[in-house]
Amino acid sequence: MLPIDALYRGLTINPYGIALEGDGESLTYRALVGQVEALAAAFQQRLPQPQARIAICGANSFAHVVAILACHLSGNVWVAVSARAGNLENEALLGAVVPDLVVADEDLFDRLPDTGVPTIRLTAANGGPSSDTVAGLIAANAGRRPNRPLLDPETDLQAIKFTGGSTGRPKAVAQPYRVGVTLIGSFLATFQFRTDDCQLAAAPVSHASFVFMLPLFAVGGRNIVLPGPDPDRILDAFARRGVTTMFMPPTMIYRVMAHPKAVPGRFPGLRHLYYSAAPMPAEKIPEVQHVFPNALETLYGQTEASSICTAMTVTEMNRPDNHGSVGRASPMMRVEIMNPDGNLLPPGSEGEVVVRGGLVMRGYLGNPEATADAIRDGWLHTGDGGLIDERGYLWLKDRLRDVIISGGFNVYPTDVEGALGLHPAVYESAVFGCRDDFWGERVEAAVQLRPGNTATPGELQAFVRERLGAVKSPKIVHFVDELPRSSVGKVLRRELRSQYDTAGRRNLGGTGRQ
Repeated sequence: MLPIDALYRGLTINPYGIALEGDGESLTYRALVGQVEALAAAFQQRLPQPQARIAICGANSFAHVVAILACHLSGNVWVAVSARAGNLENEALLGAVVPDLVVADEDLFDRLPDTGVPTIRLTAANGGPSSDTVAGLIAANAGRRPNRPLLDPETDLQAIKFTGGSTGRPKAVAQPYRVGVTLIGSFLATFQFRTDDCQLAAAPVSHASFVFMLPLFAVGGRNIVLPGPDPDRILDAFARRGVTTMFMPPTMIYRVMAHPKAVPGRFPGLRHLYYSAAPMPAEKIPEVQHVFPNALETLYGQTEASSICTAMTVTEMNRPDNHGSVGRASPMMRVEIMNPDGNLLPPGSEGEVVVRGGLVMRGYLGNPEATADAIRDGWLHTGDGGLIDERGYLWLKDRLRDVIISGGFNVYPTDVEGALGLHPAVYESAVFGCRDDFWGERVEAAVQLRPGNTATPGELQAFVRERLGAVKSPKIVHFVDELPRSSVGKVLRRELRSQYDTAGRRNLGGTGRQ
């Protein structure tokens, strides 16, 4: 079995049921499979050998979903590129991978480096199909079926996804097909999806939303694709379109809850509102449960061990003594706590969270040193600190690495520091995360300017935003005469965090805000 078989299972179960739904358009399973097969045949015509790399970058759309599925069906490797990333980040990502084909929205081409490889437009500016668009290729190949290459779920890749490195260079996470198969089975075993389930995909299809589509396809369920996380449209879909399932990072949940339409008890059909990508403070959980009763669930994973290393269902989440935990190990994963000497610790002991099982990556592409550091003796070292209690529940305590999780997105300080360093007025900077009730963590920067130079917080924020996107731009910029350093000259991010962190503050005035 491969992940694409989930779509064919849905076709068998519910051939004339709706597989994808949008604004005024929908595709049955039969129609969706027809489009995926036609595009997969077109991919194979251009890339005759399997395991070619197809970089896909676009907003949420039917074409984006079809392109990813066609990449899987054709036996090629999906290179996931965020539409929110800036020019410098995309240049680093695609430089690390070197794709064989680029598929992107036409209005995003200016954010992508000129790789010299063929391109296909996900959506065209004029809206009409042509030979170099997804719609045009589907029309030209209607009725064709691709060859199904024989692939090894353990060694052949379904996707390459990215996570930042300690040096600021991206690390390309190689996900074998085994990860996708394990993920689908874990979701079905944990959440018991049914054919009448309907998932709302408002988070980026390039990342979380597509992951959560696959288990719904496996049972013949329905997936609604929204162009973005608009609270009004999300709540309208909850009330009127039969949505039972949705993933949102905590920041998106808070935005939705703040909307006037978020009336407690108005959405009885919602059964699975799961959050991940960032922690939710224990005191926030009852507030969410008040608005969305008997729906809140949580997951824990990372790019290197996808999505559902642990999980907590509604029944478990409804127990107040579980609030703040990220659940128990999912059925196909082992989760433990390890000390620095490599010894597994008993329940109640704090240490590093380590995992092993079918969700773990094959490694970092082209980076054996980083792979060897991350996977030791079969255990993936997550870099997260935590403990597991006597009942098997994981409680995250702190991250052992410097990654900042802001609004559900990973922000690596060195990436932001690198962008700030390109500004002519910046001598040096240190970027760190501070606790925030809304973002989970907010990105802040301490900046030392060059002698005789001036800059404003807003100017530096805009400078970073243009290069890395809004998520990675600092919410606050502090100007300092000198950065704090250790005796060997290393900048002390922890000291800066301690100095500037006012837990959960929402008034971000002062030295600067975004």
